[in-house]
Amino acid sequence: MISYVIRRLLVAVPTIMLLVIAAFFMMHFAPGGPFTSERPLPPEVLANIEARYGLDQPLWKQLWDYFINIFLHFDFGPSFRYKDRDVNDIIAQGFPISLTYGSLAFLAASIVGIALGIAAAIRHNTWLDYFAVSLGIAAQALPNFIMGPILILTFTLWLGLLPGGGWNGGQWEYLIMPVIALSTSYMGNIARITRSSMLEVMNSNFIRTARAKGLPERVIIWRHAMKPTLLPVVSYLGPVFVYVLTGSVFVDIYFSTGGLGQSYVSSALTRDYAVLLGITILYGALTVVVNLLTDLAYAWFDPKIRY
Repeated sequence: MISYVIRRLLVAVPTIMLLVIAAFFMMHFAPGGPFTSERPLPPEVLANIEARYGLDQPLWKQLWDYFINIFLHFDFGPSFRYKDRDVNDIIAQGFPISLTYGSLAFLAASIVGIALGIAAAIRHNTWLDYFAVSLGIAAQALPNFIMGPILILTFTLWLGLLPGGGWNGGQWEYLIMPVIALSTSYMGNIARITRSSMLEVMNSNFIRTARAKGLPERVIIWRHAMKPTLLPVVSYLGPVFVYVLTGSVFVDIYFSTGGLGQSYVSSALTRDYAVLLGITILYGALTVVVNLLTDLAYAWFDPKIRY
């Protein structure tokens, strides 16, 4: 297991490096720049600004300096659009917000989705099964960029029960709608995968053997069927956690939470290369780490796995 983790880490570093190189050149080859606008700056002023941020250097030199700052000092450099602010400061301000309601949305989608899937499989072809399947399909048909406006219209404008946006220190009334908007579509997928896996496991030979020995149904489900049922679910939950965080872009915009997604969109509109690269690298590194943890959890659920 330790050798497998080391091998994965050795692969992860070149992967992140390739991600940095690809994002760096794509952003620099795009038309325009962070200091171009409808009213162009005088050439002298533009030259001074580019010299201040090192944009007058050759691309290979800019890329090399960027690599040194990231991998040796974990410094993403200054923002091109926000005066006297570093990219690290922007990430430190927005990422905890996105991580808070993203983690809550992930827990809600996982708990509700797994519970619905197990209940639907145990009560197969009953009203509970039909209800869980219908709820999962409805949740999949309403992604977060559709659920956000619907929730605001319903609970804020019509009923007046919840605030329509803001963060306010992460109080519960400001968390409910972002968590619901972010978790519904993934909850439906988790419920569908859990239901299918549970039905397959419950028809397996070792489950028939356990029933033939007279074990109670509750013991059969929780002690014998649960782990193999969760194997495909665990492999799906790892990417879902990353999708929840990256999908917070729409939630940040609709609910004005001040999370990292809002900074990502604004930096794309203003061509703030430094912020774009910093957030992209953060999400890429997070994806690699979460996939590694998913593989380790998979090995714990299935001891037959040998890396």
